[in-house]
Amino acid sequence: MEQLIEYILQFSNLNTQQIELISKNSVETELHKDEYFAEAGKRFDYYAFILEGVFRICYYNRKGEEITKYFIEENHFIANPYRAEPFTEYIQAATDCKLIIFSQQQWKELSNTILDWDTITNKIFHSALMKKVDRMSSLVSEDATTRYLIFLEKFPTLVNRVPLSYIASYLGVTQSSLSRIRKNIR
Repeated sequence: MEQLIEYILQFSNLNTQQIELISKNSVETELHKDEYFAEAGKRFDYYAFILEGVFRICYYNRKGEEITKYFIEENHFIANPYRAEPFTEYIQAATDCKLIIFSQQQWKELSNTILDWDTITNKIFHSALMKKVDRMSSLVSEDATTRYLIFLEKFPTLVNRVPLSYIASYLGVTQSSLSRIRKNIR
C-alpha cells in the first residue's frame, strides 16, 4: 500500500484519514504469469495499481494472430477508459504480478469522500496517457532496428522480463527478425 500512496502523493497531498480510506477500499491480489486480468468482450470494472510485474495489452487480428499493443509495468494504473462497455482487448500478466485492486464501487466511495479524488486521478491518468503516446509515437514511422532501439530506451527493463515473442509482436516484426536485429546491434 505504501508504494501506491507514494505514487499518489506525486500528484497531490493526502491526510491520514484519506490514506486509511484508500487502504480500506482496496484489495491486494496476485496474478501468475500468463493469467488474464481482463478479457475482450467482458466487462472490466476495476482500477488496479501494479505493485510488481508487467502486464501486456493484446488483441487478435483478423488472421487470428495475437498482437501485443502495449506493456504496463510497476507503478502504473490499469483501468477501462470506457467504463460501462465491455473491454475490447486482453490484459495478460506477462510476468507474475502483484496488484492493488479497487472495484467500481470502492473507487466511487473514494470519489465521493476524498474532496480532490477526481482531480488527482485525472492528473494520474493524463500523465499515463502522455507517457503512452510518447512511447508509441516514436515507433510508428521508424524501421525495425530503430523501433527496437527506441523500445530499449522507453522500456529498459522489459527485454529480460518478458518473452521475446511479445516484444516482436509489439514492434511489428517476426521473432526471427527480432533475433537478427538483436544480433546485429550487439
